[in-house]
Parts: sequence; structure tokens; C-alpha cells
Amino acid sequence: MPKSPQVDQCSEGGAVLYVALELSARTWLLASGVGMGQALRRKTIPAGDRGALQRELAAARARCGLGATAPVRSCYEAGRDGFWVHRLLTAEGVTNVVVDSSSIEVSRRARRAKTDRLDADGLWRLLWRYWQGERQVWHVVAVPSEAVEEARHHEREVATLVTEQTRWRNRVHGLLATAGVRVRVDAHFPERLAAVRDWAGRALPAGLQARLLVYWAQWGAIAQALVAARRTQHAAVRAARATEPTPGAPRSLEAQAAQLAQLRGIGEGTALTLVKEVFSRDLQNRRQVGALSGLVPVPYQSGTRHHEQGISRAGLRHVRGLLVEVSWQWLRWQPASALTQWYLTRFGPAGRRPRRVGIVAVARRLLIALWRYHRTGELPAGAILRPV
Repeated sequence: MPKSPQVDQCSEGGAVLYVALELSARTWLLASGVGMGQALRRKTIPAGDRGALQRELAAARARCGLGATAPVRSCYEAGRDGFWVHRLLTAEGVTNVVVDSSSIEVSRRARRAKTDRLDADGLWRLLWRYWQGERQVWHVVAVPSEAVEEARHHEREVATLVTEQTRWRNRVHGLLATAGVRVRVDAHFPERLAAVRDWAGRALPAGLQARLLVYWAQWGAIAQALVAARRTQHAAVRAARATEPTPGAPRSLEAQAAQLAQLRGIGEGTALTLVKEVFSRDLQNRRQVGALSGLVPVPYQSGTRHHEQGISRAGLRHVRGLLVEVSWQWLRWQPASALTQWYLTRFGPAGRRPRRVGIVAVARRLLIALWRYHRTGELPAGAILRPV
């Protein structure tokens, strides 16, 4: 009598079901099993279908000879779906981890086969190794609470509006450059545009003028939205500063930002972004703080060859750009601080390029110093506060 392949293939290896999810816009591919070297069960379900997910988990447990309440450990790559999938799996009693996709092992061949099935199988093998103790096989993304994630939307909106404002401004000036003219762009731009002349002394073509006015209107709408968003930031921080703290109660994010904004050179919008994007995370040491910003150096060493490859550029891209801007402001408004003096001593006499490299080092050190100030109240060495 033939043996049941479903039970024989999965019953060895423990009473835990491991499930890897390969997500796409319309479907999810689930690869499940309990041990290495055994055939995996693969099932495609509609994306986000909770009922189909429940049925597949029950079927996978049954196929592997596990009880209906056997624990399930799962994983998926961080991407466009964000963290709601993690919360769905957690609500179903699944122990899930969200994986940084850039940290996943891949073949170094110039051409490698890539399909959803191969990706799901590879993710499953890494999941099994991870729970066997190989915690370095990938980097796990820290999932924020829904309240923290909700609080980050406003600052990310500001960052998006700044980017869009720059894009539309460049489009307007780029179109003007094609006609060889330079015009001041402000509220009276339509009147100026009608009177401007190109390089040959002729009026600008009607089609070009119409396109410029559309771009100008888009730029103006985004600029107004950005002003309103920044006013909201300032109002939130100032309201938190004026509110008396409740003894024993945890400080709000706005109150934490108000404390950070007391330092000269740190604006209220910058303080809110740093608090919500960096300091609200459970960071334990300066290495984790630096790694989150992507400002840490990446060494290369092979035999007698040894050099630096620059910064990792991992982590939060918009925070990294913000920190470089803040570092220049720090040099201006905190001239007596130890960090400014270190920069001036080491990079001040050098040329333009070394100073630009040095400002990245300042950004990393400044972020760590601000994290310590936020966490313990220890002022950065030599820094001064704003007058009350």
C-alpha cells in the first residue's frame, strides 16, 4: 500500500509550519513546509483575501500532519503593500517577520532565473534558517505601531511637496530656457509672460505660453500646500511647548520635537521629522542610529587591498538628505560646538570636495548626538539653546 506523500514529506522537522509569501498586486504565492529538504506546498490565492488565507493555512497544516492550532511562522519582503499584510497575519495568530529585500541573498551570476516560485522557495529556505538560529541571513524590518505610522504621514507629505515643488519649478525654467528667455516667476507671471520676447524679439508662441501657464499653476498650488503643511507643523510644536506636561505620562511626539527644536540650528519641521522617523524607533546604540540613516562607511578588504567604498546609502533616504542640510545649518548656528570645531579643524583648510565629504561625517555624528540629547537630555558638546 503506498504511503501518503503529503504526510511523509512534511511530518519530520518539528511542529511548526513555515510559510513564505511572495506578494504581487493581484495574487499572493504561499510556499509552506516544516523542514529543509522536503517538498514545499505552493498555493496562489487572491491578494488580500483573508478567507483564502485562512483556508490555505488550515490546508497546509493538514498536509504536513500538524494540528489545527500548530504555530505558524511566516515572512514577506517589504514593499508597496507596507505593513498591513503583517498586521493581517498577526491577527490570524501567525508569527511574521517583514524582510528588507535588499538584504536577501541572490546569485552573483550575470543572468539568473527569477520567477515568483523561485523567489518564494528561496524566501522559505531563508525563513527556516532564520528560525534555526542564523539571524544574519537577512535584515528584519521593525514594524511600527499604527499610531506611529499614522503620525509620520504629515512629515512625509512635506517631503513629497518639497520634491514636487522643485520638479515643477525646474519645468517652468526649463521651458523658458528653450526660448532663450529669463523671466521672474511670481504672482504676476502671466502678465510678464504675455509681454516677454524671445531671442529674435518675437512674442512667445501661444502653445508654449499655454504650457508654461499650466506648469506655473501646478507649481503655485504645490507651493501653497507646502506653506499650509509647514504652518501645521509649527502650530503643533508650539502648542506642545505651551502645554504643561502631565507628571508620569509619556511625552507626545510633538513635545519631544519641541525639546529638540530648542537647539539653535534645528527647526521645528526638522525636529518633527527626526522624532517621528528616527527617535520613535527602538534604537539601542549609536551603530543602529547610523545604520538607519545610511551614513555609515562601507569598507572593502581583500588580501592586501583595503579601501573605503563610501557610505552605505541604506535606510531612510529622505532623512539622510535632511541631515546633510541640517549639518550645514549646524555649522552656521552652533559655531562653538565641538562638532563644528572638529569639522573646521579637519576639513576647513581643505578644498571644496573634502568639505563636502566632511559634511557627511558631520551629519552622522550630529544624528547620534541629537539621539542622545533626545534620549538622555545630554546636550551636544558646546551646543547652545535658543533664548526663551
